[in-house]
Amino acid sequence: QVQVVESGGGLVQAGGSLRLSCAASGYTNWITYIGWFRQAPGLEREGVASIAYGTSSAFYGDSVKGRFTISQDNAKKTVSLQMNSLVPEDTAMYYCAAAAWTRGPLLPADYNYWGQGTQVTVSS
Repeated sequence: QVQVVESGGGLVQAGGSLRLSCAASGYTNWITYIGWFRQAPGLEREGVASIAYGTSSAFYGDSVKGRFTISQDNAKKTVSLQMNSLVPEDTAMYYCAAAAWTRGPLLPADYNYWGQGTQVTVSS
């Protein structure tokens, strides 16, 4: 079993920044990707960013490229998502998830273990 726990959400004004953190625990040896996803009310879950676990290979959704940065601390087994230049359209519940393998690093269906989510709200 793998557990993932998110932290760092909150309320921020447009143009501001937030940093989310994801801690993975349990049997993490089989993890190949850690991803961040988001879901706003009435919309499908969207891939935001993912990273190949243990490497620096990162992938980003088109809507966040150039604004968000995913990184990991291998020693602490944490993955962070630095979000800059936030806009109201970034408002959503943000989830961290772990995958053993995936057809595409931003496909939610391929991720096996999910955290409870952390709310990000960007005011205009």
